[in-house]
Amino acid sequence: MTTPTTDSSSPAFRYTPQLANQLEKTWQQHWVDNGTFNAANPVGDLAPADGETLPEDKLFVQDMFPYPSGAGLHVGHPLGYIATDVYARYNRMLGKNVLHTLGYDSFGLPAEQYAIQTGTHPRTTTMANIENMRRQLGALGLGHDSRRSVATTDPEYYRWTQWIFLQIYNSWFDEQAQKARPIAELIELLEAGEMSTKDGLDYRELDDVDKQAAVNDFRLVYRSYSMVNWCPGLGTVLANEEVTSNGRSERGNFPVFRKQLSQWMMRITAYSDRLIDDLELLDWPEKVKAMQRNWIGRSRGAEVDFNAQGHALTVFTTRPDTLFGATYMVLAPEHELVDTLVAGGSGSYDGVDKRWQGAGSTPAEAVAAYRASIAAKSDLERQENKDKTGVFLGAYATNPVNGAQIPIFIADYVLTGYGTGAIMAVPAHDTRDHEFATAFGLPIIEVVAGGDVSEAAYTDSGLTVNSANAEGLDINGLAKTEAIEKTIEWLVAAELGQEKIQYKLRDWLFARQRYWGEPFPIVYDAQGRAHALPESMLPVELPEVADYQPVSHDPEDADSRPEPPLAKAREWVEVELDLGDGPQMYTRDTNVMPQWAGSSWYQLRYVDPTNEDALCDIENERYWTGPQFDGDCGGVDLYVGGVEHAVLHLLYARFWHKVLFDLGHVSSVEPYRRLYNQGYIQAFAYTDSRGVYVAAEQVEELDGKFYYEGEEVTQEYGKMGKSLKNAVAPDDICDNYGADTLRVYEMSMGPLDTSRPWATKDVVGAQRFLQRMWRLIVDEETGEVVTTDAALSDEDNKHLHRTIEGVRDDYNNLRVNTVVAKLIEYVNYLTKTYPKQVPLAAVEPLTIMAAPVAPHIAEELWKRLGHDETITFAPFPTYEDKWLVDDEIELPVQINGKVRARIMVPADADKDAIIAQALAEPNVESHLEGKNLVKQIVVPGRMVNLVVK
Repeated sequence: MTTPTTDSSSPAFRYTPQLANQLEKTWQQHWVDNGTFNAANPVGDLAPADGETLPEDKLFVQDMFPYPSGAGLHVGHPLGYIATDVYARYNRMLGKNVLHTLGYDSFGLPAEQYAIQTGTHPRTTTMANIENMRRQLGALGLGHDSRRSVATTDPEYYRWTQWIFLQIYNSWFDEQAQKARPIAELIELLEAGEMSTKDGLDYRELDDVDKQAAVNDFRLVYRSYSMVNWCPGLGTVLANEEVTSNGRSERGNFPVFRKQLSQWMMRITAYSDRLIDDLELLDWPEKVKAMQRNWIGRSRGAEVDFNAQGHALTVFTTRPDTLFGATYMVLAPEHELVDTLVAGGSGSYDGVDKRWQGAGSTPAEAVAAYRASIAAKSDLERQENKDKTGVFLGAYATNPVNGAQIPIFIADYVLTGYGTGAIMAVPAHDTRDHEFATAFGLPIIEVVAGGDVSEAAYTDSGLTVNSANAEGLDINGLAKTEAIEKTIEWLVAAELGQEKIQYKLRDWLFARQRYWGEPFPIVYDAQGRAHALPESMLPVELPEVADYQPVSHDPEDADSRPEPPLAKAREWVEVELDLGDGPQMYTRDTNVMPQWAGSSWYQLRYVDPTNEDALCDIENERYWTGPQFDGDCGGVDLYVGGVEHAVLHLLYARFWHKVLFDLGHVSSVEPYRRLYNQGYIQAFAYTDSRGVYVAAEQVEELDGKFYYEGEEVTQEYGKMGKSLKNAVAPDDICDNYGADTLRVYEMSMGPLDTSRPWATKDVVGAQRFLQRMWRLIVDEETGEVVTTDAALSDEDNKHLHRTIEGVRDDYNNLRVNTVVAKLIEYVNYLTKTYPKQVPLAAVEPLTIMAAPVAPHIAEELWKRLGHDETITFAPFPTYEDKWLVDDEIELPVQINGKVRARIMVPADADKDAIIAQALAEPNVESHLEGKNLVKQIVVPGRMVNLVVK
């Protein structure tokens, strides 16, 4: 039993923060010593001991991977972790085998930047941060199976990240089967002549070098000379999500330049249709599904060929019915035909509208200058830029439906990554095209009736006008859908275009010029050809290096090229290997994988963390994440995290998982069956006269104003975090109030899926609730249990069973805030009804109901009530329906809509009995006197309404 508190101002056994801290440490150690939260697997090292069996039902609960920051946690971070712990604990009480653990997404740029600044190895910093985070989370009493915890930086973990990379690299996407297949099966088809190369060549007639190149064209991982975000200031290429809208790096605020480089790419676009269609299988928020659909951006339209100086300039359009309104063309500045068209054009701006000319006396000079001027712009900035800029190429294209010669421009609002990198501009019916045409004095031709297109683009529906030619295409007077169909039909017949499904989604840039990441299991021979390493050579471990700094560059030097830190480790880079044809010298790839890699599959390693022979045994995967019924996609039963990962992480994880499914490594079609987005904890922040944030905990309030070190500051409100200097450490709250108090407070603040304000002064309310619950069972003066064996009254049973029914429903649906409210209400009822001794039958179920949200105090009370086993697996209370129904109910009695009386009637009373009792009420009688009762209305369980005249 816990020893009494030492605070002389309080009763010896009051539930104080000191007592809370003491018993919390005791029970946390008990859980560790007894492996309380260890979940068993069907097979392998974590299988049940002989004679033990798995529970019939299971639950896999997962939190989104945290990054172990050196700043540690603030109270906003554990919000989702506490909620999943509550849900997991509740389900253990329902008898389920629950898998709940937490790992660490520990590769990434922050640790590398710190290493560059201090010389400390990123692993040293990362492990210290992980240990600190484990300590902070451990103090909250989270019920994790620590045996299953992983870190992406552990070689035994990233061995399997590299293995998955090889599975994808050694696969191709069969368009007919709509699935990935091993590359060996492709080679068999090519060798048999059943397939030709991407170029339409006979594979059997190629030499070995060309054969390898032909196979590489099919791989799901390939090298591409593509446009990337190059940040000289950081010395690395960045993903789109790492670039701000003003074209600078999210970390460090350095300029980012668009540059063509050879990079590893993953062919995620092959899965576009499945990634969209399978969203229907998922229990996810509709908002997240919509974000993924929009990101993938599937649209139906046509590819149309414009003849430009003998070259086929292909555009994709969802509105081929507006072709007659195309008055100019725009290419992305990076389009492969730009230089060719410039060279084949007039070579001069003589006689050309000055608005069409750029910063140069010739098209060639103007194009070069324009490309340089937009090199630092991100895709987002280019698309959102309201000021339309561009340069005429000195060349024209032929509009295929009317033969019109239309000028060709380059402009930054057209991107190479979407469609063909070229658009037909219809300024009458596209806002961006209208803005460009207005700025450059280009024709605007109405082809959809309905608005004044001279003033603004008309983008609503309407009938087609000005759209007929002498070659048999006449769509005048047709509505949109019919006009599109007829135009596509004509284009196909004229061999000028074809129907096409297009996507916004682009292939995944899968390389970073950093040190702290997973090395690629790829080497290059003397001819520069890539070779995948055999699985026996995994993991390819990161070498020790003396310098983590990429080769330094001028942050403003757009012409510089990335040189990764690993390029300096020459003994590691240059290696002799026998890959099947004798020992040879090879060169390792000096890029590393992006941070997304390790987080794209971690749920599978949680399933089987000690397996040395496989990513995870498929029997364990099938048990934890396999489909549970016909049509079920499988996956983690509950995945909780912020909506900021709605697209990229979830899209990448779904892609990897689908490849593994296609290759037979997993039984589930999707990684995460159910997704829940928790909100954020917000707090007041303060800025000084410079607009700089100051430490919120050092701000003082005086007469409604706020001061920091004597200077008045401005109060604002925002997401809690380091950047706003308004973070509150969970360590402080646990020390001052107890971990259970923090848990109860965070869960009671509001619905889990909404953001909520933090107020430390309100934490005491949660503490008082726990103190009242403690006092119901424990005498504060003696420490003795004060319950009785008295039977529950009918009123007790009503309150108990209604609380059980409501709490069960709320736990099931993650409404933990209303769980706390119902428990508070029940505790208040018992405190008022039993000021001295409460029946044991009333508080035992209370203790169990409170255990998921306040596990430490519940364990202590459970023990004091005479139970030797942990409360973790105590069966959750059930309710009886008879106590959920009132014997009597109160009904308001209205006369002509105004309440004149209230009556108590039996819950099962019929209409006649209710009317008779209502008419007998004195106040009703007085209001009916001298009037005719024309209608008697009884709304069951709600009210009585009498209509009189």
